[in-house]
Amino acid sequence: MIPVLSNQKSNAYLKEIADRCDIKKNLTTHLARHTFATTVTLTNGVPIETVGKMLGHKNLRTTQHYAKIIDSKVEEDMAILKEKLANNSL
Repeated sequence: MIPVLSNQKSNAYLKEIADRCDIKKNLTTHLARHTFATTVTLTNGVPIETVGKMLGHKNLRTTQHYAKIIDSKVEEDMAILKEKLANNSL
């Protein structure tokens, strides 16, 4: 089982990682959760309901707060829809 750390301890580890990797951005658990929700999951096609479950949210609105949809994902989804519609009309 993975140990559950406090936000304070996780943030301290993230700061150490950033320092060792010469990352100037202030890494936090909040930033890590937001990045996971948007960049790792949603932009790779994971449904928002699944992302919410993984983040431990009981309400989808909470996930939508984290899940800022990236423009490239919207464009990609529309291209897929266009292709599907074109194939169905043949």
